[in-house]
Amino acid sequence: MRRWNGWGDEATEFPLRASAVRFLRQRIGKGRPLADADLDQVIESVPRSRLPEHPLVDRSPEIRVRHARGQSLGDWLAMRSGQFGVFPDGVARPGDSDQVRQVLDWALAQGAVVIPYGGGTSVAGHINPPVDDRPVLTLSLGALDRLLRLEPENRLARFGAGTPGPALEAQLREHGFRLGHYPQSWELSTVGGWVASRSSGQQSLLYGRIEQLFAGARVETPSGSWRLPTIPASSAGPDAREWLLGSEGRLGVITEVDVRISPLPEFEQFYVGFVPDWEQARELARRLAQDRPSLSMARFSNAEETRTQLRLAASPLALSALNRYLALRGCGNGRCMVTFGASGDTAFCRAAVKRASALVRAHGGVMVGKSLGKKWEHARFRSPYLRHGLWEHGYAVDTLETCVEWSKVDDTVSAMENAIHAHAGEGEKALVFTHLSHLYPQGSSIYTTYVFRCSPDYEQTRRRWWAMKEAASDALVARGGTISHQHGVGRDHRGWLSEEKGTQGLAALRALAAHFDPSGQLNPGCLVAEEDRP
Repeated sequence: MRRWNGWGDEATEFPLRASAVRFLRQRIGKGRPLADADLDQVIESVPRSRLPEHPLVDRSPEIRVRHARGQSLGDWLAMRSGQFGVFPDGVARPGDSDQVRQVLDWALAQGAVVIPYGGGTSVAGHINPPVDDRPVLTLSLGALDRLLRLEPENRLARFGAGTPGPALEAQLREHGFRLGHYPQSWELSTVGGWVASRSSGQQSLLYGRIEQLFAGARVETPSGSWRLPTIPASSAGPDAREWLLGSEGRLGVITEVDVRISPLPEFEQFYVGFVPDWEQARELARRLAQDRPSLSMARFSNAEETRTQLRLAASPLALSALNRYLALRGCGNGRCMVTFGASGDTAFCRAAVKRASALVRAHGGVMVGKSLGKKWEHARFRSPYLRHGLWEHGYAVDTLETCVEWSKVDDTVSAMENAIHAHAGEGEKALVFTHLSHLYPQGSSIYTTYVFRCSPDYEQTRRRWWAMKEAASDALVARGGTISHQHGVGRDHRGWLSEEKGTQGLAALRALAAHFDPSGQLNPGCLVAEEDRP
């Protein structure tokens, strides 16, 4: 069963090793566990619904609790403390696009705010009910989870927008295909959510970001139904599909998604190597991105992330042996881990792996075989569960991500990490580390993680978290980075969007939202501020 106050399935755990706990105590101090709220107590705090009855709407308190928050650290603290703030007044669970149209029309007639809900994995405040005098309806698309159409000749597939990653790939696999979009939230996030948040998957080097995979859609808007056709390419004006990508529920409810699919690869493996320092790692990443040796994924961890990941994942004995071996091969304390994968035709992949391995060695590095690559593959979607293991010992963890040009990578990484350290709180420390994971000829994504021990109470912990997040966000935007490479804007990141879009861009977004949603009832305050609309 899915957790009501955290990530994923209750049966899945990612406990910390004793050696990892010792490592954290040495680096940032002994953790301070905070008491968790009880579900029954939270249910008792849910107010009476402001919505009338409807056959497709569940107004029971528990379902409203389970759809009240996403997965940001702010959401985590709200759920764990029991201080949710606002609950939706009901949760609609339609079974197809026609029922979505029906319940949307009903909600609009009630004057209700409508929040589209896919997998509930947002880390930017997309699905949190706003404080509003109007009733709030969360529209869950979980029942729209099937393959609706397959066109092998055209390499297209149509899915219900609520189809989560594992179900999508399983249904395609039966026919010999895959989509290849693997965000870290893949276990729970949905194809409609990927489009709405403009997400990127771990193997984007081969399959592309969701904008390369997105072919068309059916959308139910307050102004009517909207079908975006699957034309391969067009010069007939701006591409309307681009309006929908990253629209975050402001234009309509995505109910069906057409995607571009690929045959199942005959070969797929992942590999790990190490280079002596960050300078070599960053230059290797740039070289791989610009030479394009046909890998499916590549990730470059800085020295702190390399140290931390190995301490969290490896046994002390295995880590000691690895450290000795790497030191003998010229990769000492500043070593940086390189993870890459190849997928597709066997001969083609082997040539790509050979080329990538040669580049690792050309940058003073060493490959360590397939075993660590297999461990990465096995744990690639388990990382979100690490938050539970840390929490049990009194630690909180969050992430920030951006994308900048190659010439700005080092400065941006340093600025983000320094900002977090500087705002960790008086007498407190943060463990901060970074990797590059989505590469482009022009530049790279930057993904920074920070771990800190909880404060004596929830409110102090929340204030410290926001101080670190805000300072790092200011720093990355000041250096020309996007406020989000893959997580979207939501409500949490909205304050930094103007730096990227400019006055004219924000005005266009507001005008677009006003056209599709003239009464301002669809996810108000998300992406662009409702009060700023014309």
